Amino acid sequence: MGLFEILQILIIGLYLLGTVLFLTGTSMDNARLRKLASGLAVTGFLLHSVDIIWIFIQERGMALAEGNVYLSILAWSVLLIYFFFWWRFRLAFMGLTALPLALLLFISSMALGNVRVIMPRELTVLFFGLHIGSLVLTMGVLTMSFGAAIAFLHYNKKIKSKAGLKSLGKDTPSLSIFDRVNHLGVAVGFPLYTLGIFSSFVWYWITPEKTFSWDVMKISSLAVWGLFAFLFHQRILLGWKGRKPATMMIIVFAAMVTSLLHHTITFRQMP
Repeated sequence: MGLFEILQILIIGLYLLGTVLFLTGTSMDNARLRKLASGLAVTGFLLHSVDIIWIFIQERGMALAEGNVYLSILAWSVLLIYFFFWWRFRLAFMGLTALPLALLLFISSMALGNVRVIMPRELTVLFFGLHIGSLVLTMGVLTMSFGAAIAFLHYNKKIKSKAGLKSLGKDTPSLSIFDRVNHLGVAVGFPLYTLGIFSSFVWYWITPEKTFSWDVMKISSLAVWGLFAFLFHQRILLGWKGRKPATMMIIVFAAMVTSLLHHTITFRQMP
């Protein structure tokens, strides 16, 4: 086993242990365990950064042709955006959604080592920057909004019952903070997802040898976009707040993850 494989196993171990400690610390309302889990998340993220840099150094210009690098970057971006939300809103417990997803995506990236992505050399930067980059950022933002939506519904239910209200810890954020995170996720996530989806259609338009055809991947992506567009309209334009946008965010996130998993399973080379 080489140093590179040891590094990847270490990253998985840190993410897994961090997830377990986050779950345990949250369920037991133990601040020390949550702090330790945060430290493991930061350490794993730093090693993950080294892993990605290593791939680009080793593969040089061919790194973007490796199917596994995309999911690895996606996992890294989810944690990067989590750290931003942690710093901006002081919502450390949202690692409950960020760490498990990062762990799942990183493990999936290791399973895609033999998948090759074929792209015209002159379009690599355009495609990666617009399509992949936008979707990666969208997933990171939606992961935080999904966690905030789950927390909003959970604590909203507790507040409505006297027994549940007593069980709330003193460090529990207000519902308005969760709602703000949900609002930010919709306001930022939908334009990014729109850019990511429709940049692929532009790619077909500017590439003469490409023939556009409808398939399950394109249809499912547009279906998710339609759900997201409805949430964006209701939340941003009509001023939805509270339970309804939180519930809708969970639906949109679930649909996006399902679409991503389907793309991962059926994805072999770029059409």
